[in-house]
Amino acid sequence: MKRLYPMKFQPLFKEKIWGGKKIRDVLGLDFSPYITCGEAWVLSGVTGSQTPVSNGFLKGNELNELVEIFMDDLVGEKVFEKYGNEFPILIKFIDANDYLSIQVHPDDKIAAKRNIGNGKSEMWYILDADPGAKIFSGFSREMTREIYLKHLKQKSLEEILNMEKVATGDAFYIPAGRIHALGPGILLAEIQQTSDITYRIYDWDRVDDLGNQRELHTDLALEAIDFRHYDSYRTDFKNQKNRAVTVVDCPFFTTNMLNFDKSFNKDYTAVDSFILYICVNGSAEIHCNQQKVSLIRGETMLIPAEMETIFILPKPSCEILEVYVS
Repeated sequence: MKRLYPMKFQPLFKEKIWGGKKIRDVLGLDFSPYITCGEAWVLSGVTGSQTPVSNGFLKGNELNELVEIFMDDLVGEKVFEKYGNEFPILIKFIDANDYLSIQVHPDDKIAAKRNIGNGKSEMWYILDADPGAKIFSGFSREMTREIYLKHLKQKSLEEILNMEKVATGDAFYIPAGRIHALGPGILLAEIQQTSDITYRIYDWDRVDDLGNQRELHTDLALEAIDFRHYDSYRTDFKNQKNRAVTVVDCPFFTTNMLNFDKSFNKDYTAVDSFILYICVNGSAEIHCNQQKVSLIRGETMLIPAEMETIFILPKPSCEILEVYVS
């Protein structure tokens, strides 16, 4: 059997009512024939939306096919024991050219009870933000179901949501149960559990070309919402040159920022997981098993778990989100 190697994937593009053109204009991903694009699924094992390999002898094979064939050599022993043939992480680029719906995602417990697969905890890394761009994350005050339902009925949810102005390089962890929404002018990388379950709460009274409003999931969302108020909703980290910095470390994934302008080695001997590299700035050359694979902004690469030593050569600098299951 041929040895595994660093794999890249062909993105799947999703046209959305709120999408724009930054996925093409900023990241260089061609989403034609669409005029605008809301989401690029750059690494996905979601049924019906799996990304195929775009390089090497496995070109054309979909992600979960690889897991089924190579098992723990690809994803790691602990990951394969827990998730089986389903790849556990979904990576997207999202371009919000308009407000996304106010929404919430279920956790694993609710998802299991409703027989809908995994819950959905996620993180956002802001790649580009227009001046004044903002997101909503969580509640701005102590909250009850009664107060929430009152504002939902009055279409005044914005009054009780926590608003955050955002800039390039900001990060936010959005655990399952946290009510949230993106505002316009934001391009981001989203790292999440493999799930496509979203409960839409309010969609700003938006209609499509036929005058139809999108479906809302008021009752399903109610059980999923975490009504607690938190002191901070930002994910604070300090992006430092030439060292790995942890951005998010949660039960579902760990994400580190690799910001380098000189070559370096990564030893993954102690990490029983696949590694994902999401290039958010610059470019690099990835060396392992006597192979060299380029990685440029807007690309995502899967490093199989059996590869324990990686050499990274920035060209001339790179910012890479490093993701694995810990």
